[in-house]
Amino acid sequence: MAMKIDGANFHERVEINLHNTFMRGAVAGAQERLHTRRLEAAEELGNWEEWRALGEEIRQHTLENLDYYLMQLSENVAKRGGHVFFAQTAEEANDYIRNVVIQKNAKKIVKSKSMVTEEINLNPVLEAEGCEVIETDLGEYILQVDDHDPPSHIVAPALHKNKEQIRDVFREKLGYKQTEKPEELALHARKMLRHEYLTADIGITGCNFAIAESGSITLVTNEGNADLVTALPKTQITVMGMERIVPTFEEMEVLVSLLTRSAVGQKLTSYITVLTGPRDNGDVDGPEEFHLVIVDNGRSNILGTEFQPVLQCIRCAACVNVCPVYRHIGGHSYGSIYSGPIGAVLSPLLGGYDNYKELPYASTLCAACTEACPVKIPLHELLLKHRQVIVEREEKAPISEKLAMKAFGLGAASPFLYKLGSKVARSALAPFTNDDRISKGPGPLKAWTEIREFPAPNKERFRDWFRKHQKGGGNDADWHDL
Repeated sequence: MAMKIDGANFHERVEINLHNTFMRGAVAGAQERLHTRRLEAAEELGNWEEWRALGEEIRQHTLENLDYYLMQLSENVAKRGGHVFFAQTAEEANDYIRNVVIQKNAKKIVKSKSMVTEEINLNPVLEAEGCEVIETDLGEYILQVDDHDPPSHIVAPALHKNKEQIRDVFREKLGYKQTEKPEELALHARKMLRHEYLTADIGITGCNFAIAESGSITLVTNEGNADLVTALPKTQITVMGMERIVPTFEEMEVLVSLLTRSAVGQKLTSYITVLTGPRDNGDVDGPEEFHLVIVDNGRSNILGTEFQPVLQCIRCAACVNVCPVYRHIGGHSYGSIYSGPIGAVLSPLLGGYDNYKELPYASTLCAACTEACPVKIPLHELLLKHRQVIVEREEKAPISEKLAMKAFGLGAASPFLYKLGSKVARSALAPFTNDDRISKGPGPLKAWTEIREFPAPNKERFRDWFRKHQKGGGNDADWHDL
């Protein structure tokens, strides 16, 4: 499953998902629950804005000294007997992991939830080597069983499915015979997965935060599957984006507290697991061999640019849970495993504007995402920066938009043309107007009115209205050029 999850263009995906009433209802309900829980958890903490400021400071400091902390992490992992590989590209990361799999003659691999392994499209690479790859996070497991359906949410990947749909998938693919009760569905998945843990050759995990001072890996989960993935197979591979690092345990604790409250409204998730290298003498479990794959895949190109703040992200999805656009179009419309506002900023940077130039425009610029972000990423400002780059630097604006903006510039720069345009606007748009609303607009209005109605120009121009109601002070000549 690659970062790009659909070959259709953005507008086709949106059109399909706008008519998916179940998905929209499920997303709206989940947003309400998660947003409410986040607010309650933040209020309980008492000084949320101070915590946000501290989180921002930690992430900015780490990114500004990323080379130092990555080297420190690498050295400390090696001291503990682990192996570290820096992968500049997705291909390099996949090749390294493939070679480990071949050396170990591995046939079965269990994985815990990892966005970066989906970003680099790891599973098909391993399957091509004849390996059976099993996702063990319940949401990811459901999607894998359901013909590799892509995730629609960063934290809750199966958000777009209800319990009846999951029941039907389990019945068709796993021989399930019980009801749609969540407890029974989860119990069946647990029984199916238990054998896989015990017979797996390699365990692969993501990484919430790597700790530079100790060479440790932190995993934040609610199901405990990551603990089994790391404890039972003899070989463990952790794959992390190069920015997912903190200097010490102290910073890790701050960011984990922000992450759990922002993601699911909990003080702590069920499992906060810290792993440090392979099994030591006397340990009762853990891998005999540990590999850490640190993935760049375009991240170093973001460092030092106006988009660097996006690398502060701790993958909590708080921005997704407040986004009005995501609420209506769902995660699959973004065409990327990274959806919502963070996806609209990050996907064009990692996947290129050719694939994702529409995403920065999939925003109301209401700044709800920026307000919700626990590490204060200015998401709405970065979306505006993308639009500026797309138009000015990349020159990827549609021809119709370029012509429309040029015409507007000429009209707005000329008092005569501006007055003339304001006088004839209502008459010119009359064929497209019904009850003072434009539902099928011409030219540049077409894209807007395909999604929502546009207000028709008022019968009376503002300058005429102002003159009529002006009382004392000023004089008519002051408004001659309006």
